[in-house]
Amino acid sequence: MKKLTVPGAKGRQLIKRDKVVVSQSYTRPYDFVMDHGTGSEVWDVDGNRFLDLCAGIGVCQTGHSHPKVVEAIKQQSERFLHISSDFYSPIWAEFSERLASTAPFEEPAKVFLGNSGTEAVEAAIKLARYHTGRHQFIGFYGSFHGRTMGSLSFTARKPEYRDGFFPTMGGVTHVPFPDPYRPVLSPTSDDYGETVVKFIEEVILKNIIPPKDCAAVLIEPIQGEGGYIVPTDGFFPALRKMCDKYGILLIVDEVQSGVGRTGKWWAIEHWNTEPDIVCTAKGIASGIPLGGIIARSSVMDWPAGAHANTYGGNPIACSAGLATLELIESEMMQNAAEMGEYTLDALAEIQVRHPSIGQVRGKGLMIGIDFVKDHDSREPASDLRDRIAELAFEYGVLTLGCGNSAIRLSPPLNITKAIIDEGLEILETAISEAEAEGFD
Repeated sequence: MKKLTVPGAKGRQLIKRDKVVVSQSYTRPYDFVMDHGTGSEVWDVDGNRFLDLCAGIGVCQTGHSHPKVVEAIKQQSERFLHISSDFYSPIWAEFSERLASTAPFEEPAKVFLGNSGTEAVEAAIKLARYHTGRHQFIGFYGSFHGRTMGSLSFTARKPEYRDGFFPTMGGVTHVPFPDPYRPVLSPTSDDYGETVVKFIEEVILKNIIPPKDCAAVLIEPIQGEGGYIVPTDGFFPALRKMCDKYGILLIVDEVQSGVGRTGKWWAIEHWNTEPDIVCTAKGIASGIPLGGIIARSSVMDWPAGAHANTYGGNPIACSAGLATLELIESEMMQNAAEMGEYTLDALAEIQVRHPSIGQVRGKGLMIGIDFVKDHDSREPASDLRDRIAELAFEYGVLTLGCGNSAIRLSPPLNITKAIIDEGLEILETAISEAEAEGFD
């Protein structure tokens, strides 16, 4: 297996230009310079081919430049590009109807649209405060909900996300995420998730937040940036029961886990639990900026002018979104379930051959590979993970890290077995080489 010469001359030139004018606040794990892509394959400006196993952080659900999405964008662009949220448009209503039909709760739904995941979270926070008349929230350690000031107050993944930006919005108390691989609470039940819920009720709601002041719990059904961590099966049913007991809203941040990625419209559906508000973005429009919330109609009771934006219901975004939802429903959601199971089985075989792999976890095509220094201590092998991602890039595979020591696999939902096999072969080569180098 031959390594690529990356970046090449054109890539190096572009990177040099970028560094002069683009904010250094962006993180770039390695030097990939995109030129074009199709499906699960992309090419850099020097002509090198790569397999894309991260899909723009789970954004390109239908693959790169799917013909049906591109055609929908073209058709709408010939009609009009923008009219503002002060007026009505057919595509806005049509897309909202379609999105509302996917809501993971029985009650009729209403939709608010924006441009990104962090805007979706901001809208959910405001709606929860307005609807309940309460001002306190519960979030989770390891979470990532965005970087604007409201969502940042919930994000608890890395100190550098907050460094220099204090004070954030008040009223947010964090608790441990129900991570069964690295639990931080002493178990009080056979199901660690139930232990976390008990901690919230018996410690947080009894010592810190009066239940009558708690507006909502905000949580990722599967933690994304935090490590692609899947909670225990008992967690969400117990959390829903607790929220109902105290009149607390349950907000699920499905920005990374939703829109078919786990083999269902929404990851929360794996636990037969109905939330009150769903935050979505990323994969909802195949790469065109779009985000929003889906809420129970009884919850979305704020009046005109309470919350709005200039680009809400943008016709280009809604057209891309409608085409995306149609493709996912007709063929790609089932493929995500099948290819996810196939990939997990293949990774289980790879894990046997590599002592550095502590755990493989995930649902559908949202899969995390956690690397450890020692299986007993489960101490994260962060440097090894970083080296594996770098080597995979040099061999022609795009991946991204998450958590302290995991690599995330979140490819387009129409990925084929052939691409998966090729990608995993390269990834295992990178793992073997990194292990041989002695990274720990």
